[in-house]
Amino acid sequence: MKDFDEVKKYQRARERVEELKKFYNNLSSYIIVIALLAGLNYYQNEWRYAWFLWPAFGWGIGLIFHAIKAFKFNPMFDKDWEERKIRKFMEEEQDKDKQLWE
Repeated sequence: MKDFDEVKKYQRARERVEELKKFYNNLSSYIIVIALLAGLNYYQNEWRYAWFLWPAFGWGIGLIFHAIKAFKFNPMFDKDWEERKIRKFMEEEQDKDKQLWE
């Protein structure tokens, strides 16, 4: 049983690392692309109309949600809540199975 818990912990840690890696790749892409768009915007009209801010704002909103997910910042549904719900649903399934066979 102890080995199973260790494997489960390892898998959760690995998933967390993958999620953080995806976030940092997204952040790097955001910085590079928005910087290129800002340079193009300056080259075109020397900041008379800063159109590059529109994609920066839109992508930035998505980046904020990605950060919330990657860093597990969710005050309403924390890890304990998730574990409790999983246990509750598993117990409900067991109860249903028992009722079917009685």
